[in-house]
Amino acid sequence: MRCGLTGGKGVPASVGRHPIVFATFTAPSFGAVHHRHVPRHTCATRQRCDCRPAPCRARSTAGTCPHGQPAACFARHDADDPRLGQPLCLDCYNHDHQVVWNYFSGELWRRTKQAIERHLAALCPQRGIPLVRVATASGKVRWVPPVRVSHGKVAEMQRRAAVHFHALLRLDGIDSDDPDALVPPPAGITVDDLDAAVHAAARQITVTTPPHPDQPQGWLVAWGEQVDVRRINSAGGELTDSKVAAYLAKYATKATEVTGHSFTRLTPATIDNYADPGGDHTARLIDACWQLGRPTDTDTASGAATVNRRQAGLDTESNAYAGLRRWAHMLGFGGHFLTKARRYSVTFGLLRDTRATYRRTEDDDTADVITLCALSYAGSGWLSDGDALLANTAARQRRESRRIGREELAHEAWLTGAAA
Repeated sequence: MRCGLTGGKGVPASVGRHPIVFATFTAPSFGAVHHRHVPRHTCATRQRCDCRPAPCRARSTAGTCPHGQPAACFARHDADDPRLGQPLCLDCYNHDHQVVWNYFSGELWRRTKQAIERHLAALCPQRGIPLVRVATASGKVRWVPPVRVSHGKVAEMQRRAAVHFHALLRLDGIDSDDPDALVPPPAGITVDDLDAAVHAAARQITVTTPPHPDQPQGWLVAWGEQVDVRRINSAGGELTDSKVAAYLAKYATKATEVTGHSFTRLTPATIDNYADPGGDHTARLIDACWQLGRPTDTDTASGAATVNRRQAGLDTESNAYAGLRRWAHMLGFGGHFLTKARRYSVTFGLLRDTRATYRRTEDDDTADVITLCALSYAGSGWLSDGDALLANTAARQRRESRRIGREELAHEAWLTGAAA
């Protein structure tokens, strides 16, 4: 990610002079949740923030929700409060809409990126910047806008289990002689224009999902109101490349742990252990994934029972929501934590090939280097349901044994104290 900001590993250092912004796109609200807001920070570092937060949701006339739950919260939550991200009322919260938003957020990002480039392309003729003549590999000639946006993006799961994106957006130009070259954008297009294009696209772009039996008109997928755009390495820039690279690096090891739960891929044999329409927030999200991802072309009871017994073939053309079952363990989000444009930076494939070449050539005497095998991912988890049942039974017996042991020790301590 940092190579796309400063160059290196085959990326020219001149990219550090291109206009770059760091944008954060969040999900909209699906219901009121507990949150921690600090109006004014006085701490030395945000990682160890001990500032006094404001009341969570102070409402003098809020009353109660239709389900009888308080619609206000006057608590000042600590940073590690387990209530953070939890809905004030689980029954009021729209779990279906949230998992659908997670599932279609990739399409929303794709359209947003296109809208940003179109916004910038529309500025070029207004400012007298001509189109660029480019010859394709097949020999055809095309006239294209002289500016494009290259991105690198990471996905982060919030405590409320909704995904939001952190994106590096770099403004590049186009060289008519070498379309793949990384050249600066035209002088008439600046970082101010990139900033405005991001905000305009975030406000305008929405996705209406395909019809579903539970929602015939589909769901509206749009960005939330909190769209933050900061400039990098520019005059008056708020961030430096090293800070951004360090900030993004932490997401390489994150998944759903921030919600308090982590899972492997769920199957019909294990779904009942995690999905519960009357359970906690995460259990309801998993249940929403499983219910919305059910096959929609099977109406008979026997057919539905047959489909519920199988995991294969969940992704079908007849059901645009079938993938929700495949990604129920990720609460609907099926994307990779890191994606980037092909021209943004060096590729993982090139890095792997470079490391392999280095290993083969680091010794002068290559005759002693022998490649024994190539490792590939085979799978994870138990080989059969029987193995999983035995392992879970043994683990449950072990937990029960430890609980009984703790109770006996506490009883002995109480007897000793009573006798004394």
